[in-house]
Amino acid sequence: MALDLPLTDEAALLRDAIQRYLADVPRPDWSGLARDLGLMGVGIPEDQGGTGGGAIERALVAEALGPALAAGDWLSHSLAATLLARLAPGHALLGDLASGEQRISLALGDDPRAFAQVPGGAGADWLLAVTPAGARLVPAAAAERRVRAMFDGTETADFTLSADAGEALAGGVDVWPWASNAALTGRCAEALGLMARMHADTAAYLNQREQFGQPIARFQVLRHRMADMHMALLKAGGLIERAVLAEGTPGWDHAVSAAVVECGDAVRLVGEGAIQLHGGMGVTEELELGGMFKRGLTIAAGFGNRSAHLARHAGTLV
Repeated sequence: MALDLPLTDEAALLRDAIQRYLADVPRPDWSGLARDLGLMGVGIPEDQGGTGGGAIERALVAEALGPALAAGDWLSHSLAATLLARLAPGHALLGDLASGEQRISLALGDDPRAFAQVPGGAGADWLLAVTPAGARLVPAAAAERRVRAMFDGTETADFTLSADAGEALAGGVDVWPWASNAALTGRCAEALGLMARMHADTAAYLNQREQFGQPIARFQVLRHRMADMHMALLKAGGLIERAVLAEGTPGWDHAVSAAVVECGDAVRLVGEGAIQLHGGMGVTEELELGGMFKRGLTIAAGFGNRSAHLARHAGTLV
């Protein structure tokens, strides 16, 4: 793992448990993450049926699940459940969300009636629809849902809601900034996990393949390419750590936009480098590398307009 965050004993145990589980189950499903690891309760306070935790725990789980291609739906569920617990403490749905018996997805958008490409929306039972005006808890069955197959093989969903659908939870104060920033930070952490795995797999491949009687990892030009990839990984990781630790502080907008810009650049540099250094093997279905790169590109595309993040970064200089 690439994130270097201050962990409590409980968070360290959670990280280790996920790593051990993924070593045995490299492609976990929803029920495995819920039943075997209890990850659906992350972010929900213990007195409301969850396992507690905050920004640090959310980031380490997203990072760990990234290479397993299992972070997208989990992150959407965790963010929505965390926000529901904050807006409606003691809500009757929280227990079922913490156990994973019910699934919820976080939908972000400017239009209160239409939400596009909602992560986890294909299998969601509930929708936490958040706009700058506020938040609504909506049964997925009460909305028109259209499932989308994404470039990376995951599924999202578009939702169309009626004007009075669901349960209004709060006004716009702090809801939209928290939801949008937390979602971006979580996706950055997921992308970092993907990049770290792509870099490690490429290093292992270069040490295994030989030419002229020696591993090609010894060739200077390839060593330089791997160093460039590693530097991009470290730069992105540092800014993502800052965004995680800045949650809820006045500098959070600035930190998130910096992480998004650097992470988007790093995903392409690390992913393209990994593919090219593997040669033709890099795009075959036999290797996991291609799928991880596609997922990384999908995350980067979901960051939104790069110039808008650069403008927000410049506008929040302190």
